[in-house]
Amino acid sequence: MSDDSPWASTPSAHRDAVVAETARLVALVQGANLATPVPSCPGWTLLDLVRHTGSVQRWFSVLLRQRVRTPPRSREVELRLPAHEDGYADWLTASSAEAAAAFAETDPGAPMWAWGADQHARFWMRRMLFETLVHRVDGQLALGHRPVIDPGLAVDGIDEFLVNLPFAASFAPGIAYLRGDGETIRFRCTDRDGGWLVRLRSDDFVIERLTEAGAGKDAAVDAAVNGASADLLLLLYGRLDRASDAFETSGDDDLLLRWFANSAF
Repeated sequence: MSDDSPWASTPSAHRDAVVAETARLVALVQGANLATPVPSCPGWTLLDLVRHTGSVQRWFSVLLRQRVRTPPRSREVELRLPAHEDGYADWLTASSAEAAAAFAETDPGAPMWAWGADQHARFWMRRMLFETLVHRVDGQLALGHRPVIDPGLAVDGIDEFLVNLPFAASFAPGIAYLRGDGETIRFRCTDRDGGWLVRLRSDDFVIERLTEAGAGKDAAVDAAVNGASADLLLLLYGRLDRASDAFETSGDDDLLLRWFANSAF
């Protein structure tokens, strides 16, 4: 299946998409009841969702401006929260503008501490994008809207999630249970070329990108999940259930159950 999406995974594209995804979330919450529950984030309201998204953007912006080289001791940052709820839409817009300015001032290849695989400033640009995108989806789900995600962007998000997951133990302790004796799980996009192979090992797990057409669909694996790229992204983030008819699964169901029970972050 050819990739006709205009999306290109570059730091500049990530920067621009943070602003665009934030604007989509802002458009959702303007005029909405901010006390509306967000089912995909149990215990949160739309106000909590907006406050969290903007706060993360402002914190990441501080990290970028400081070019941090060691893990920060605190996540405290000046948030400048609005005095009234009707100010939160503008506050979130300002948060994304602050992030965009920090991106513009930062060399994407600058060495930086990051909790994930890529120890450069570009890690934070990409991470901020998918943090924002997923919470835009949360807002849409809370208000009964059907999320739409560009397929190329979704593929980038799947890759970002899987490549960084092995490094997330400090805040996702469940990944310690993703160990095994060589068992394999394949995730394959049905609307794009490529996929990912997860291999569980005795002390960790590794991710292999599959770039060919068909993504090794005929190769033997212990379990497999096939679906459209946007649906797979939402599945990995726990916003869709694997029992949904959006997916074709095969192989060891207990292995898939263990993966999804322990891979969330």
